Amino acid sequence: MENMKEVLFILYVANQEKSKLFYQKLLDSSPSLDVPGMTEFTLVDGVKLGLMPEIGIAKILTDKTPHPKLGSGIPRCELYLKVKNAEEYIKRGILIGGKEISSLKDRDWGDKVAYLSDLDGHIIAIAEII
Repeated sequence: MENMKEVLFILYVANQEKSKLFYQKLLDSSPSLDVPGMTEFTLVDGVKLGLMPEIGIAKILTDKTPHPKLGSGIPRCELYLKVKNAEEYIKRGILIGGKEISSLKDRDWGDKVAYLSDLDGHIIAIAEII
């Protein structure tokens, strides 16, 4: 995809500041952008994770879709992070308020993966290659 310059995955969150602190600690990284209405973390070159308040996106979506807060806590996406030390990420995630969904174990697709949920119920897969 020669025309694509960057990929930004945006999670709608109830509290931008709390979610920023959660992901800052989980990723052990500072935001590359942190302004009212959007926080971004650069995951790798050309790929970012964004955090946008539900109230902000609701103003854009108006009445064309249900308000995002109606889906809070319901898993609607999965953030799959392949890392070198999965256990460290999992421990940090739980210490900062994440909920363990499934412990770290070998999966039949070739990765060792644990599943957590963040403060808004988004699913985070912490994976390492077996």
